[in-house]
Amino acid sequence: MLIGELSKKTGFSRDTIRYYEKLGLIGIKRRERRENNYKEYPDTILRKLNSIQSLKDFGFTLSEISGLLELMDENVATCDYVSELVGQKTELIDRKIAELQLIKEKMLMRVSGCCLPADVAAIQNCPML
Repeated sequence: MLIGELSKKTGFSRDTIRYYEKLGLIGIKRRERRENNYKEYPDTILRKLNSIQSLKDFGFTLSEISGLLELMDENVATCDYVSELVGQKTELIDRKIAELQLIKEKMLMRVSGCCLPADVAAIQNCPML
């Protein structure tokens, strides 16, 4: 399939697909081109792009995705390794949630010291601002 069809099937823009090629996340061999030099993307690229999207949705960075795809291409990605990656990612998410919860609590405490918005003088002295 050509890049336009691949873009429609994956939801990635053509520029994103080209960027992923440049990064080495996906690759097209010279023989997978048409006579007019257009790239003919096989279904394996479609599956790989779908995997990239899933991993991105879970919060993995492109660098992390690249490493995992490399191991998958070499058939050395084990369930234990993937489980470890997921465990690390969930720990990071838990830390971020805790940090955001603290920020939220600080914001609510500070804003509670402000008067109603109609009181301009109080707002100017609000500890939040």
